Amino acid sequence: MRLAAGAIALAFGTGTVQAQATYLDAAGLARELQALAGASDLATVRSLGRSAGGRDIWLVEIAARGGAPLDTRPGLLVVGNLEGDHLVGSSHAVEIVRYLLSADGRAAAGDLLQRTVIYVLPRLNPDGAERRTRRNSLAYDDDNDGRTDEDPGEDLNGDGEVTVMRVADPTGEYLPVPGTPRLMKRADRSKGETGTHKIHREGRDTDGDGFLNEDGAGGVDLNRNFQHEYPYYQRDAGPYMVSEPESRALLDFVIAHRNIAAVLTFGLSDNLVTPPNDRGALAEPSVLDLVAFADSAALEPLGVGIFQAQQGGGGGFFFGGGGGGLQLRGAQPGRDNNPESGRRPVTTVHRADLTYFTRVSELYKELTGITRVGVNRRAQGAFFQYGYYHFGVPSFSTPGWGLPQAAADTGAARPRAGGGGGPGGPGGAGAARGGEAPFDERLLAALEGAGIEAFVDWQPFDHPDLGPVEIGGFRSFATVNPPEAQLAELGRKHGEFVARLAGMLPHVRVAETEVTSHGGGVFTVSVTVENTGYFPASLQHGVVAGAVDPTIVQLQVPPETLLTGHDLTHRIARLEGSGARETVTWVIRGRQGESVTIRVRAQKGGTSTFTVTLR
Repeated sequence: MRLAAGAIALAFGTGTVQAQATYLDAAGLARELQALAGASDLATVRSLGRSAGGRDIWLVEIAARGGAPLDTRPGLLVVGNLEGDHLVGSSHAVEIVRYLLSADGRAAAGDLLQRTVIYVLPRLNPDGAERRTRRNSLAYDDDNDGRTDEDPGEDLNGDGEVTVMRVADPTGEYLPVPGTPRLMKRADRSKGETGTHKIHREGRDTDGDGFLNEDGAGGVDLNRNFQHEYPYYQRDAGPYMVSEPESRALLDFVIAHRNIAAVLTFGLSDNLVTPPNDRGALAEPSVLDLVAFADSAALEPLGVGIFQAQQGGGGGFFFGGGGGGLQLRGAQPGRDNNPESGRRPVTTVHRADLTYFTRVSELYKELTGITRVGVNRRAQGAFFQYGYYHFGVPSFSTPGWGLPQAAADTGAARPRAGGGGGPGGPGGAGAARGGEAPFDERLLAALEGAGIEAFVDWQPFDHPDLGPVEIGGFRSFATVNPPEAQLAELGRKHGEFVARLAGMLPHVRVAETEVTSHGGGVFTVSVTVENTGYFPASLQHGVVAGAVDPTIVQLQVPPETLLTGHDLTHRIARLEGSGARETVTWVIRGRQGESVTIRVRAQKGGTSTFTVTLR
């Protein structure tokens, strides 16, 4: 399924060294990255591997050459465009590279790139980006009928968008919002409401199985293909964890680079604008009900050949599921998997780590001006979740742009001729909370208030299978990507944020040493180790999960020379940041004038060596 760019002009462009306010295709992205890296002594670019469709997955490595080996320095990993249609992620990644290599970026970074390394992977899903669809290009049998990709959505009315269809039907579950007929809501029968319509994705029953658009082009949403809270058996999550060449290339890189001390991803789940709450949980999702209603119409055939399918209203593959879709048990708690037996996987941020997420959130909002996001889908199998829960480092995710503030602050739609309300009813992913207007209404009001044409008004169409229908709905790209005119400025702000975030990485060094001679060849050797970074050498969850090695302070002398004190290889489980210190002391036998080396290694905080003389 290829989706047209629509009103926000997502025309692909070619790359140059100068800033280009445009969304780049695969060839343009490659040229841009090569040009940027080729013009700087700080950057190199290489391919981590190839996508399912044979396209390169590019990685840019930014650091000053010389000094400590790059894979021993504290590293920041930036990943964009995990969801193929989230093109702003790769745009931000390119602009981050541009900023860090610019004169302004170098001045802001100071000596940062002498002691750290920044890895930027602009586009994890090049196939989805090229086709402007969420999932990668792996052919996949969504409906278990032995055929792949045979019933995609289609642009029936030729307007350049694949939107949704509403069909007048007294057995339907949905009705237009009274007084605001552009948007739809689920009928609340407890309030005497009767459904008047069914809603489907725009398209035909191409394979003639009685269902519409249940087996679209492409297979796996890469930001649902990682290990933490992996959504078993859901159609866009892949046949198993890290099943795709793209997700495997990223994970192989991360596992080989244990120096990565923090992760920033651009994706459609947020924990950066709204950090985890005081219980460590993420904010409730906000996804488009109108899209979820259409997706839910295709759920029935997806359960064929799969046990225990449960159909819910809300969620769906296109906008990421805010609740509903296929809820299949798999390895989740159940009668044969007692949640009381043994320790369950952690799903909330450790209390001791919350302050770091809150502080980084404050910095992000201060630098970018983004205080409220639009689409925010429930994170399941997302890479940033892997970064924290499995890899043990501060890991952040943001859509990279937010609701235009003037309209977002109102909490309600602005009046417009023709209506503009939102869905309501029980259980909808975008249903109103705490007096707010429903999410569909708020998002549409904010976008249209900023002059963004985000909605295709309903138009009658004579459908070959269903008869008279109306086609319209949200322009998919307009809801998850900003207009091109905003890209350069947003990208620069994110470059500034990345420079500041990299400066917060742990940085462990030898701060002080002292040698005391007691006579007779007996000496006391003390070393004080300091973490000058903001983040601790390991988050508390990294300690609990055993995901991050302890900081090692090692006196390099023969074991038999140690008389008392700490072990020759002393381990510090958690060295706090912001100048926290710890002193390690040994009493050893040695020779007057002998040189002894002290080595400090923090997996996420670099290495430091110091030589003392026994005297």
